[in-house]
Amino acid sequence: MFWSFLSDFYSSLLLTEDSRVYRYTLIPTSVILGLGGAPLWSAKCTYLTIAGTSYAEKAGKNAKDIINQYFGVFFLVFQSAGIWGNLISSLIFSQSSTNVEIPEEDLACCGAYNCLTHTTNTTESTKPSNSLIYTLLGVYTASGVLAVLLIIIFLDQIKSDQAETEKEKLETPSFWSTFLATFKHLKDKRQCLLIPLTMYSGFEQGFLSGDYTKAYVTCALGIQYVGYVMICFAAVNSLCSLLFGKISQFTGRKLLFALATVTNTACIIALLLWKPHPKQFAVFFVFPALWGLSDAVWQTQTNGLYGILFEKHKEAAFANYRLWESLGFVIAFGYSTKLQVYIKLYILLSVLVLSMVTYGAVECLEAKSSPGTPTATKKENGGPLTQETRM
Repeated sequence: MFWSFLSDFYSSLLLTEDSRVYRYTLIPTSVILGLGGAPLWSAKCTYLTIAGTSYAEKAGKNAKDIINQYFGVFFLVFQSAGIWGNLISSLIFSQSSTNVEIPEEDLACCGAYNCLTHTTNTTESTKPSNSLIYTLLGVYTASGVLAVLLIIIFLDQIKSDQAETEKEKLETPSFWSTFLATFKHLKDKRQCLLIPLTMYSGFEQGFLSGDYTKAYVTCALGIQYVGYVMICFAAVNSLCSLLFGKISQFTGRKLLFALATVTNTACIIALLLWKPHPKQFAVFFVFPALWGLSDAVWQTQTNGLYGILFEKHKEAAFANYRLWESLGFVIAFGYSTKLQVYIKLYILLSVLVLSMVTYGAVECLEAKSSPGTPTATKKENGGPLTQETRM
């Protein structure tokens, strides 16, 4: 949650008029944040997969279902950080914000066909006072300290099945061996086919937080509403993460991926056609709500899929997940100021279509590798840990 809080804080500062003042500190701080966040993400995914598999074996349940439930609960908590983080930043920064009526000629440059050379309402916000910044940093720092204490005190230590022997327990893999294992994992055809789907996760999150908030919300309503719009996204995302983690055992992941694809496609087409206006206030919250529903599927089911397909190489698999998702973020934010929104939407739609094609190929490979498997576990045959029987 702490990393989500910091992201909200940085986004708030970058949308202010004096954002260039902060770039000299935000860029190196963002690098440090990425260096710390990536290992934590891989460790979290590995921990949840091992814990889910262990519990499934003890309880005699389907490992796939338990892993999906674990990821659903995690993303419920993780995405809820967007609610509290945006609420805190919105309430604190709103003390220095003023509502400005946006003229119609400025509204004409909002939406998919925005004017790149046009100065929108983004620059109406000035630098927050130092007292507000220190207050926000104090709240986020306290949250980070609390998070570390909770992990140290309450988190149980578990061992992977791959480290059962005493020799493996004593040998700690070096940084370079772990680093190389990440790229060696790309020899697995399934991992290569999952790259577009993983990158799409970064693309779609980057578009909502970077482009929708600027070209639609900030342009037509003002920067003071960005936090509340993202709260709507985070609330729906967290609730749907828990829901989809639970119902995936009944629906199978294919149906959930289809739901997310249809929802995202409908949103992209609607955003291409919609001309935002303050009089359509409720519509500004409908899109992030639907986007949150889709993102809940991408997060819970993709992470669960990695844990299921690559049970013997979890660390390398989740390192790849974070690598390609982060690359999607980098590309999305990289062309954010260079392209008009409608071009970004077409790129997003193209990546989504490619992702579903390659994901379908993965499902076909899995179906061919274990035809007619009646149960979820195949340890005795040396195949994948789990296999869906009701897709």
